[in-house]
Amino acid sequence: MVTSTAIGGTLQYGFNLAIMNAPTVFIQNFVNETFLERWGIQLGVYELTLIWTFIVSSFSLGGFIGALIAGPMSVRFGRKKTMLLNNVFLLSSSLLALLSRTAKSFEMIIISRFLVGINAGISMNVQPMYFGESAPKHLRGAVSLSSAVFTSFGLVLGQVVSLKELLGSEPCWQYLLASNAIPGFIQLLTLPWFPESPRYLLIDCGDKEACLMALQRLRGCEVQREELDEILQEQNETKGERAKQPWELFTDRSVRWQLITVAVLSSAMQLCGNDSIYFYASYVFQEAGISAGQIQYMAIGTGMCEFTACILCNLLIERLGRRLMLMGGYVLMTGWAIVFTVALSLENMVSWMPYLSMTCIFTYILSFGMGPAGVTGILPTEIFNQTSRPAAYMTAGSLMWLNLFIIGMIFPFLVSGLGQYCFVPFGAVCLLTALYIQMVLPETKGKTLSMITKEFYRLNYRGQVKMDIEGKQAQYQLGEIFHSTAL
Repeated sequence: MVTSTAIGGTLQYGFNLAIMNAPTVFIQNFVNETFLERWGIQLGVYELTLIWTFIVSSFSLGGFIGALIAGPMSVRFGRKKTMLLNNVFLLSSSLLALLSRTAKSFEMIIISRFLVGINAGISMNVQPMYFGESAPKHLRGAVSLSSAVFTSFGLVLGQVVSLKELLGSEPCWQYLLASNAIPGFIQLLTLPWFPESPRYLLIDCGDKEACLMALQRLRGCEVQREELDEILQEQNETKGERAKQPWELFTDRSVRWQLITVAVLSSAMQLCGNDSIYFYASYVFQEAGISAGQIQYMAIGTGMCEFTACILCNLLIERLGRRLMLMGGYVLMTGWAIVFTVALSLENMVSWMPYLSMTCIFTYILSFGMGPAGVTGILPTEIFNQTSRPAAYMTAGSLMWLNLFIIGMIFPFLVSGLGQYCFVPFGAVCLLTALYIQMVLPETKGKTLSMITKEFYRLNYRGQVKMDIEGKQAQYQLGEIFHSTAL
């Protein structure tokens, strides 16, 4: 189920980010030729860069729209059906990209990138929700984290497909942009065979029989009484409540710090500068003496680095916990941002500094993959209940895509304005995020939603009458009264 969902889900986000690097010059030449043929105008560097910025930024804007509609779609159609319907945006995008060269229309490329952005925006929100609601408690972190593993795998796959020997050449760039349809077709053929989210079936649809059947199919055995009672307890706590809208979360004091936490961590994921470090990669590799022809293979190394780190994080998350992985990742990124700044400042004075810069690129990406890349997407599933979860993912996804768009627009100005000190703001973001996690975020590993809610209660209602949170939150205890009520 994880493979079928993710191959047409978060894999698309990484894949579609990576495939735009190789054909940059070819698409810019295509835009210039189109203008010359239509209106007899030869575009200057500024005008060409502006149109290219529109093409690139349309992906982020599409992702923002996708994040906004992901919540309502997941409530109305369910998690699985939303993932299947999402392929309509993907396949429309692929068709436009494929025909753009024949139609001599760069506008079709802009619309194509906007549509595939909507596809990625929906996937990045609905897929972790689907995984988190379907996985057993002891595997919830590892299963949810597989979203990040497939994102980084998509990044590597996109870099490989973009090689000049494959589709990264001038005659093939339209096929490269349309190649994202293949994972979509695989998902359409395989995902219908898997069940819907058990929690959605019971809590949203009120269908206990369908929930039991889904759990049995996913577990491959009889359903544990404790697991079913935990879902029934969550259903009882949310009985009579409809799915909340994002603006309702802002006025609900009981989820105030949960919402702040998701907003901070989703924003930090983009503002930490991990995507921006890929911008410096080619320059640093060149300074280290790597030939221009070999740089594309070194770029695949950076993608493999993040992929390896995400797999390692997947193996460690249920042992070390979410809080340690997140905080450790941001602390390490702070340290490497400082070292990278020093290396960039001294590269003309010390001969081996370019090699230190190259090391910093790999270690920065490794640190990001080990914590923030994977754990951030899990948290809304674990700290919000069924009625608040879609709205929480809408908020988190919107902030992530908005910050990605902002970083894409301001990073060139940061480079020109701050020069070798351009990573100082990113280091500051990483340090502040690590401090926030230390002070606010409780550990969620192996805990039920009610236990996590009790921990946040201290922050949400500080100084007011306390709930009975002493002693009972260490373990989830199933009593006979709950059991008979469930029956």
